[in-house]
Amino acid sequence: MTSDQQKKELKLTNILLKIPVPWVFVLAYLVGLLSQFIFPYKIESLETLYYIKVAGYVLFAIGAIFAAWSLLIFHKARTTTTPGERSNKLVTWGPYRFSRNPMYVSLILCYLGEAGFLVHLWPVFVLPLMLAYVDRVVIPLEEGILKNDFKEEYEVYCTGVRRWI
Repeated sequence: MTSDQQKKELKLTNILLKIPVPWVFVLAYLVGLLSQFIFPYKIESLETLYYIKVAGYVLFAIGAIFAAWSLLIFHKARTTTTPGERSNKLVTWGPYRFSRNPMYVSLILCYLGEAGFLVHLWPVFVLPLMLAYVDRVVIPLEEGILKNDFKEEYEVYCTGVRRWI
């Protein structure tokens, strides 16, 4: 890779890392919400509405619990949750035993939960696009930093724990 290519990649990385991932979720939801207002739909069945809302509250609660648990673990480990910042410790316990990205999984659950209890369908259609961005752009950047910082320890961790679930 040439020096110019490295500079362009570094510049792109810096721009992408300035948008916190939770805001990416919020922006994706707002795009779906805009579509919801442009192309409204209505669910007539009160029973269906009830089950959608209950499922939404349950998903949101589970997501919030996992998010809080994940953040608490990072706080106890005294390391960063900010993409692009250097971690001083590789966190591999708690929900990180099952997923390398439980914070993102929790954001997905909260996103789907909110769509459920507010009965918004369009944000659900936007979710795969946003997930593609996180999976193909954000996570590889974060993983590159972790591989550089923790080398073999991180590679061993990756062999035993999936990226998502």
